[in-house]
Amino acid sequence: MTESKALRALREAIVLEHMECQNDFDFDTSLNTFPHPRYEIMASGQVLDGVDEVRAYWQRTRATFPDQRNKVIDVHHADDAVVVEFELQGTHLGSLLGEQPTNKSFKVRMVGFFIFEKDVLVCERVYGDTTTVMQQLGLLNAPDEYAGPY
Repeated sequence: MTESKALRALREAIVLEHMECQNDFDFDTSLNTFPHPRYEIMASGQVLDGVDEVRAYWQRTRATFPDQRNKVIDVHHADDAVVVEFELQGTHLGSLLGEQPTNKSFKVRMVGFFIFEKDVLVCERVYGDTTTVMQQLGLLNAPDEYAGPY
């Protein structure tokens, strides 16, 4: 295997472990896939920098959506990143921002850019459709045709 193929395989293995561990609520292992965890949530503009901020974010979102999970759809490679298209889903059973839980589920396609410096994961940058999630949860009053295909 060439160095390039070996590096791609290593990066992909790191990313898939990172994502799968979150499905298992094994946050310690997922956090250990970075030397310094950094998340950039593009829809909200949030930047979570460091173990404490990323862990707190995961704990908040799992308190709101205790069954939250991701399903990898496709994996792509770039010079300095692994790009993952995935489906995120969960059920709104807790409050994130003071709202009443709706007990409704969401399912939305998203994209995560896992940025690397050589073989070291340095950032996860997530792009997603918050409007579709909010509508599926019954927290946004919009016609059904704006809810997307999920």
